[in-house]
Parts: sequence; structure tokens; C-alpha cells
Amino acid sequence: MKNLTNNKMQLLSNLTFSCLLTLGVAAGAVADESSKPIKVGLSVPMSGAAALWGQGADWMCKKASEEIRDSGGVVVDGTTYNYECITYDNKYNAAEGAKVARALLQREGVEFIGGSLGTAPVRALQSLSERMGVLIFTTAWGDQIKGPDYPLTFTQMNTPHEILEPLISYVSEAHPEAESVAILNPNDATGQQTEAVSTKAWGKVGLEVVSSDFYERGTTEYQPIALRLARHDPDVIDLGATPPAEAGAIFKELDVIGWDGVKLVEVGTGADGLTAIGGDSVEGVYMGAAVAFNGPSVTDHQKRVNEEAREDLGESLNTVQIGFYDSLFALKAAMEKSQSIEPKKVAEALPSVTFQSFYGNTARFGGEETYGSPQQMMLPVIVTRIEQGELVELGRINPTE
Repeated sequence: MKNLTNNKMQLLSNLTFSCLLTLGVAAGAVADESSKPIKVGLSVPMSGAAALWGQGADWMCKKASEEIRDSGGVVVDGTTYNYECITYDNKYNAAEGAKVARALLQREGVEFIGGSLGTAPVRALQSLSERMGVLIFTTAWGDQIKGPDYPLTFTQMNTPHEILEPLISYVSEAHPEAESVAILNPNDATGQQTEAVSTKAWGKVGLEVVSSDFYERGTTEYQPIALRLARHDPDVIDLGATPPAEAGAIFKELDVIGWDGVKLVEVGTGADGLTAIGGDSVEGVYMGAAVAFNGPSVTDHQKRVNEEAREDLGESLNTVQIGFYDSLFALKAAMEKSQSIEPKKVAEALPSVTFQSFYGNTARFGGEETYGSPQQMMLPVIVTRIEQGELVELGRINPTE
């Protein structure tokens, strides 16, 4: 083993971990003997293109459970509890999401989902969780997954409704010369949701939307897409919910044909995937779902945890993964306020609690005006940009609600 390179060791570790999770083996932080365990389920992609998001989500759930345990656990009615993270691979699709939902809720007996990833698998999970009285946290963006009809569902990260207006306003103010924008999104529920919100946001700041198009995820030919985007010679190209690797490929093709304007990936989660594919063509790209760990507002705790995560995952943490940390601290606050571990009572307490977010701020739940009930975790929108190949934080916009 000593003769293996670090990369090979990491690959072996990831493969072993993925195999265990595919078989449904829990790999979570387990409560110590002096406390009682509370199972916290995760439905996330642990394989395929989105595997890093799922692996980071699992990692952050374990980190939060470890920190909560070390600080004295969750104390309810004189009993100390600790969280045990149980992660299953939903492969980012509805069919596997349904299997995972049954495994977590029926076989494992989980009553709290600490996080779920992917709109399609989340909907499959939610169809069971609401009927069975299970509280779930999710990163999914659809308007239809929360509101008064889904009292046990809470969102653990910003969605387009929270990100896009402040991000687009920031970019517009930074580039007052810009008059037009071309928009591109994946042709699925996530992309369609993002497009609907961003089109309104660009119109609100006075830019003309000269085209708004969709493409199929997994596309391998990006030159035709780049040509379509550049056809109207827009001042801004907004790639919306396009994943980092695909966004990098598109910007690379735009660079080849000579387009040189303002670049934006609204839900870009980091620089690594973009720069790995796009190289110099992604210089200057703005993002709204990434976290830079090198700015003056970054705490020692954030830096330390991110460095640990980089060693294990190979990339920095992002907002998708951070939500799986914050959800456990929100659960702890609601359980201790309600003095209950019954999901419905905990759900009733969540809108009235505050908790310390990984971002360093005191967080709470809101969004009643948008969704009909306060089920959205209110978090800062962090505007970042790639500068000389590095992710730089330009601004942090705190929620006003």
C-alpha cells in the first residue's frame, strides 16, 4: 500500500466507499455509548457525473454530526442524542431515488432526511416522506416541492429565487455597458426553473434577452451550441444551471470563435471543474453558488474544515455540500426548542429557530412570500469570479427577509 501514489490511494478509497454505499452500507458518524442515536438519511448521487456533490454531502453530514457530538450532543427532555448519517446512492435519477426512499424510510426506519439531491429523486422521496411523517431537507429547486401542501419539506440551500436577482443585479452594475444577454440552460426541470427566474431578473435590470435556449445534458458537441449563443452578438452569456464541466467546454468553444463578453454561470459551484475543461477561456466567469475560502470574511473554522475536505474529496466545498452540514444544526436547534424528536413537532419548530450556519452567520427559515410558508433556509448569496485561475469572492449579499 505504501508504494501506491496518493492519487491511486484516493481512487481506491473512493471506489471502496462507493461500493459500500451502493450496497446500502451506512458509513456515518455513530453515536457514542453514552447517548442515543438518531438516524439521519441522505439520498444523494454517489456515482456518475454528480458523485462529488454526493460524496461531499456525506462528508459534511459526518462533520456536522462529529461537531455536535463533541459539543455535548442534542439534549431533549434530559436525554442526550447524537446523529448517525446513513447515505444511499440515488444515482441522480427518479428510479433509483424511489429505491433509496424505500430503503431509508421503510428498511432503515429513518424519520429525518438530512439532505437530498436531485429534483427527480427528491420528488420520489417526497411522495413517501410526507405520507409517512418523515421530515426532509433538500437542495432541489422546484417551486412545487415546498409550501403549505408539504409541511415536512425544507430547503437547505439557496435556489434561483434567492440567488438570481442579487447576482444579476451585481453583474449588471459591474458592467453598465452591457445591453443584451443570451441564456442557456439544461433541458430539464432544474434548467427550466432557472430560465424562468433568470429571464425576469435580466429584464428587471434592463438587459434585452436576445435568446434563451436549452440543450440536453450529456451533450458532447459544443461548437453548435456556442455558435447559436454568439449568433446575436450578446454582451453577456449566461449559462444558468449548466454544470461546470459542460460550461467550461462551451466557454472554450466561444473563445475559439472569438466571442469576448461578460460570462456567467448562475449556479456555478466552483472553479475546479470549469478551469479543468475551459482553461483560460473561463477567466472572468461570475458564479452565484460557489464559496471562496481565501477571502477576508472566511473564518478559521471554515478554512480548517475545507482543507480537511480537500484532502478527502480532492476539491473545495461548495454550497450544495454545505447544506448537509447546516441541516443538522437546524435539526438540533428545532429538537432542543421543541424538546421533541417527533418529526412533526420538530418541523413545527424549525421556522422559529435560529442556528449557526457554516457560512458564519446566524441562519433561519423564511420564504413565506415566495413559497407560501417559511421553509427556505435563509443564507447569504456569495458572488464569486474566476480571476487568474482562482476563485475570488467579490461580494456577499445577506437575505433581507
